[in-house]
Amino acid sequence: MRALLSVFDKTGLVELAAGLRSLGWDLVASGHTSDALADGGVVHVQVAAVTGFPEMLGGRVKTLHPRIHGGILADRSVPEHLADLDAQGIEPIDLVVCNLYPFRSSPSIETIDIGGPALVRAAAKNHAHVAVVTSPDDYGPVLGELRADGVLSDATRRRLARSAFAHTAAYDAAIVSWLDADDPLPPTLHLTLERAEICRYGENPHQRGARYRSGASWWDAAVQHGGTALSYLNVFDADAAWRLAHEVAADAGGDPVVVIVKHANPCGAATADDLLTAYVRALDGDPVSAFGGIVALSGEVGDEVAEAIAQGPQADVVVARGYTPGALERLVARRKATRILSAPVPEEAGRQVRTLGAAALVQDADTFAATPKGWQVATAREPTEEEWADLVLAWRLCARTMSNAIVLVAGGQAVGVGAGQQSRVVAAELAAEKAGERVAGAAAASDGFFPFPDGLEALARRGVGAVVQPGGSVRDGEVVAAADAAGVAMVLTGERHFRH
Repeated sequence: MRALLSVFDKTGLVELAAGLRSLGWDLVASGHTSDALADGGVVHVQVAAVTGFPEMLGGRVKTLHPRIHGGILADRSVPEHLADLDAQGIEPIDLVVCNLYPFRSSPSIETIDIGGPALVRAAAKNHAHVAVVTSPDDYGPVLGELRADGVLSDATRRRLARSAFAHTAAYDAAIVSWLDADDPLPPTLHLTLERAEICRYGENPHQRGARYRSGASWWDAAVQHGGTALSYLNVFDADAAWRLAHEVAADAGGDPVVVIVKHANPCGAATADDLLTAYVRALDGDPVSAFGGIVALSGEVGDEVAEAIAQGPQADVVVARGYTPGALERLVARRKATRILSAPVPEEAGRQVRTLGAAALVQDADTFAATPKGWQVATAREPTEEEWADLVLAWRLCARTMSNAIVLVAGGQAVGVGAGQQSRVVAAELAAEKAGERVAGAAAASDGFFPFPDGLEALARRGVGAVVQPGGSVRDGEVVAAADAAGVAMVLTGERHFRH
């Protein structure tokens, strides 16, 4: 039996090669792989000795030769193939161990591998007779099976071939993405997603679901300390809550923040001088909707906060930067069904892809181009300092709420959320109804402009003091006039934040 080894990542290489040699395998190695085997005292021959040609073009050409690829691609069940090998004096190759240049971590022309993908694809194509190993994680299982059975099973070779084609597909996709770096909407998209976690179930229990990743994700470093396995919606909503908590904390200059999300929409949010107060105020925004929701806390959870969460409505997920030992013990013991997560800062959101059957919609992430410094006060009355702070929070929350959306904030606390309504007037009335008496003097945000004055008037009748909205309606003048008539301060951002 004969193996070809050509790897950039030398992890476990010598141990694998020594194991193969102990089983009687002959080894062929290229370039620096040969150097590593020589340093490890593993007997082998160099590729150049097989091909009769030295490495060329600074290493760009090493294994691209009929004596290598003929030995890999020959179908051992076809007599003509075996005759060709015999006529050319080519020995078959039964195992290819190859991983590629590190293009994804060090993208450049010189890290675009040519010979490596050719070896991998050739071996994977001929997996009926040849095994291909692209990951050091497979070295142990492959050696174990060879020691136990003498050969690799059909199922193992097929599994390894599948991994090999996935490996080269992801590699090529990374190169295309690199070449597309300056094109936000390139003519083709090549998405490579690696399954990171199988969810308890999908959006509903009869649906299957899993979390995949295209790169490093905050989820990879998150730790679940208690509770049952995460479902699809647990992951979806927890991601929304955790990202929003960090966005609000950044707006608030790092002050403690708590966000409570239910069905992808914030139902509670608050900033405060301490995390306990922030939690109490966030929960007070809508304690009924908080049941079964996601609680995201921007700081470390201590004993007092843990006790408040344990006594509060049952949460599906609690996610925080960390927990004191006592707090974690209390939460795990008192909320056995709640998933307790500690997590790092979320990565920046990237391109968004939403499938529509066989089609897909692609867009940039919704970031905030406009800031309060660029907002325009459209009314005679300007917001007070307190209203400005509440408008900023309301605007952030509204942008992360399903459209049509109206969000009311008072004193750094969300007091009313009208989400996912077809009518902006209904969204305003719903938010005001949830706020109750707290609507008086509150700041309101609308994710889209008011097409008519009626939405603004619905808020003004309930006592809202200040409103932030994008503007841009042909009736902006009428809306501003209605705000002036009601004594409401209105700010225009010039930027819409719909969310569907």
